[in-house]
Amino acid sequence: MKTRKILNYMLAAMLIATASSCDLNEVPVDTATNDAVFGSESGLELYASSFYNLLPDPDVGVFQIDDNSDLVARNGVDNYLAVNALSPITSSGWSVSDWAPVRNINYFLENTEKSTVPTKNHYLGVARFFRALFYFDKVKRFGDVPWIDKTIDVKDDVSLYGPRMNRYEVMEKVLADLNFAIENITLASDPSVTRITKNVARAYKTRIALFEASWRKYHTEDNKQATANTWYEEVVKEANAIAGFTLHSAAADRAYRDLFIAKSAYADESILSVALSANLQVYSSANRRFISPTYGNRPSLTRRFVNTYLNLDGTPFTSKKGYETTPFVEEVKNRDLRLKQTIRTGDYTRTENGVPVVAPPNFSQTYTGYQPIKWCYDERFPFDDESRNDNAHIVMRWAEVLLNKAEALAELDKMTAAEWTSTIGALRKRAGITGATLTSLPTTADPYMISFFGGKFSNPVLLEVLRERGTELVFEGLRPDDLRRWKLGNLFQDAPMNGMYVPALGEYDLNSDGKNDVYFYQGTKPTSTTPGIAFVDVSPSTAVGRIQLSKGTSGEVIWNPGAREWADKKYLYPIPEPDRIRNPALGQNPGW
Repeated sequence: MKTRKILNYMLAAMLIATASSCDLNEVPVDTATNDAVFGSESGLELYASSFYNLLPDPDVGVFQIDDNSDLVARNGVDNYLAVNALSPITSSGWSVSDWAPVRNINYFLENTEKSTVPTKNHYLGVARFFRALFYFDKVKRFGDVPWIDKTIDVKDDVSLYGPRMNRYEVMEKVLADLNFAIENITLASDPSVTRITKNVARAYKTRIALFEASWRKYHTEDNKQATANTWYEEVVKEANAIAGFTLHSAAADRAYRDLFIAKSAYADESILSVALSANLQVYSSANRRFISPTYGNRPSLTRRFVNTYLNLDGTPFTSKKGYETTPFVEEVKNRDLRLKQTIRTGDYTRTENGVPVVAPPNFSQTYTGYQPIKWCYDERFPFDDESRNDNAHIVMRWAEVLLNKAEALAELDKMTAAEWTSTIGALRKRAGITGATLTSLPTTADPYMISFFGGKFSNPVLLEVLRERGTELVFEGLRPDDLRRWKLGNLFQDAPMNGMYVPALGEYDLNSDGKNDVYFYQGTKPTSTTPGIAFVDVSPSTAVGRIQLSKGTSGEVIWNPGAREWADKKYLYPIPEPDRIRNPALGQNPGW
């Protein structure tokens, strides 16, 4: 993040302190400062920079969101899924401070509308873009929410204590805000990939419209299925309107991973990012959260998900006879090159103080053996032990837009060979995959993928799009929303936390370097002549926090994080009880 940008944030916060008060009931007071802000373009720009705080916090990052999904085994169980943990008493997200951003935006909109600055519509577009993001997040969390499009006065009881608006009406307003932003934002491109441009608004519209289309189609209890296609069409229309981006091009065994460890986001593919800086001490904690055995969730991919990565020749890995009992060293060979750029495989190395060291999966850090490297620097010091990552934090990229478009086309039954080639085919080609899958539509549904989604989908084109969505976007924070919009929340609970196949108890070399890396045993801890080997006790146990083998002394690694609980009422969070008591008109979400 550039020095000027950080200073702008600080100045904007000072200039609008009255406008962004923590109390929604306080009314901003017009001052000379107010006139200066809204009377010049530089003032509008300063104020608008405060809205960027609504983008994801890079410290925790989008990279941690997928820890709570069907693709990842993690340390413990989040309160969202822990038994009896989520309730109106423990819920959050509706406090006065949670609603303060929309008041800040509305205050800006009201004053900018009256401004005489010729370029004010651009800044109105930026503000309405962020209001759309704010309300999209609120609708995802709570469903029906009050729509507030003005600065709330202390005497405005109708807004402060009124009922919630139907979520479908709110989403129409979100769509209107996005369309206004697309029409009025004048900035077409930004080499730094950190500012809101017309293309950023379009890209986010593909994400938001896809969520809404799927919600309307699969949450049939709301009887909105007939309106879903209109939203799918919006996805395709806006994706087609985006210009100036392509998939990042480099060597096939580096192109994908390089995106996530670059200090400055690659402008060819990245559409929006949050820039970090070691000089300014603006960091993320990616290495610590992925690698530290104590600091983060120790996220590890599950074997159930790793099985979905294609072979390099474009055939499903699960079409191979005996895939279920293929040991780790063999199963990662000749696979979609994104696999070796997402997890540690045979030839992966790291450095310690600049000295190269071999780095097989480390069972003191991973639960399943599929240990992530995406978003992580290869150097251990200081990144594994401190929150010091300064690689760019990408929050929107061209690959996602292609996948959003492909899913919408599949749902509309409008996918053509040409569209397939330019979306799914292009992504697979970059991943080193060859064969007919790059240009030809699939005609037969993969039985593994049908089972993977619990029989929810049977269309062969859609299933391959969803396969691709998982492998391309894992650890980019979209998977939990995907499960919710597809109405597959049961996978939060039911997806097994399984890992690599272990043929028998004993020592194993996980990277074929002639040195054993892990020792699976039961009972008394054995001795080993291999320095640094990880010992994993797989003695029979039902205790939380233990690793087992699926067949006792052999089989898949099975991690027990604790009991997970799903109920359909969790598609929406409960309205927090203190806020419902304060405003009885809010009511409560179904089931809570």
